[in-house]
Amino acid sequence: MARMKKLPLLGGMTPAMFLRDYWQKKPLLVRQAIPGFAPILSADALFSLAAQEEVEARLIRCHRRRWELQHGPFDRLPAPTEKNWTLLVQSANLHDDEADRLLQQFRFLPDSRLDDLMISYATDGGGVGPHVDSYDVFLLQAQGQRRWRISAQTDLSLVDGLPLKILRNFQAETEYVLEAGDMLYLPPHYAHEGVAIGTCQTYSIGFRAPAYQELGEAFLQFMADAIDLPGRYADPDLKPTTHPAMIDAGMLDRVEEALQNVRFTRDDVTLFMGEYLSEPKASVTFAPPARPLAPARFAQAAAKRGLRLPARTRMLYRGQHVFINGESFRMQAADRPLLTALANARRVEAGDLADVPSDVAEALHLWYADGWLLLG
Repeated sequence: MARMKKLPLLGGMTPAMFLRDYWQKKPLLVRQAIPGFAPILSADALFSLAAQEEVEARLIRCHRRRWELQHGPFDRLPAPTEKNWTLLVQSANLHDDEADRLLQQFRFLPDSRLDDLMISYATDGGGVGPHVDSYDVFLLQAQGQRRWRISAQTDLSLVDGLPLKILRNFQAETEYVLEAGDMLYLPPHYAHEGVAIGTCQTYSIGFRAPAYQELGEAFLQFMADAIDLPGRYADPDLKPTTHPAMIDAGMLDRVEEALQNVRFTRDDVTLFMGEYLSEPKASVTFAPPARPLAPARFAQAAAKRGLRLPARTRMLYRGQHVFINGESFRMQAADRPLLTALANARRVEAGDLADVPSDVAEALHLWYADGWLLLG
């Protein structure tokens, strides 16, 4: 594996140093992680996004310790001169190419963990209250100032009856004021509160951390089609009963024995995780080309222009399997170099598409026709 360079984004550390010393262990403040950083989206552009049906947006207001939460889309928002309100726009990377390029800077961590980029626009005093996240987060200041108060406290009890999960007994241990370009990393379950000093924008790079209960339920659904239990229940040695409503112990024994034949393998888990982790969010839609090229014309165009994955496409791989947008494909040895290069770089240059195996060419055209893959 090529040695990774030290990154200004991580305060001059290599990714390995960061993962060893900070990841899921303790906070890290990086002054000028991205020097000269400015908002990718203007306030008006952000407000326009929040007005769209397919964009997940929330408006949070606080007045005299009374919290209000509204879900978008928003035709109108409070005036920027009004204090104490926050607009949260989730998955901005799916709607803006520059936001997606910013998210790609964090791909020293695996795509299977990287989730999205959320933009928080807040007026003076705006925030979402003291809280914890169940996932790692990088908080990059994009505009103005925000005061962060953080704590490693173990008391995570919440205030009852609020639309937000706000800590009841937040006790700050450390305080920072972040300027544009500064970044704060926080591990999961680390208490924090961010309050805008004047109008500000903060970009949150979040990570996927599904609960094992959620994974277990999804895995059982995934395995439902793979379970093969031959035979049918039978009890040739059944005896008369004087308690007809009682479930017979012999029946339980037979069913328990049959269910113990339910097995799963590492390959089952690989297929499940690949499809689960590459599944787009429910709100994500794809736009197929209005007049898709025929396979031969598509292959010619790809060999001239190259191919790239749009921000909305999630592509992963493991072993002989490649996963794209919740579907899995088995790779042949000859297919692997091109498909893994596409997944890792999220693009393939024109010169690498001159001699594509027929099964890969068919898959690429299918993904292109579905809007999962773009020319150029």
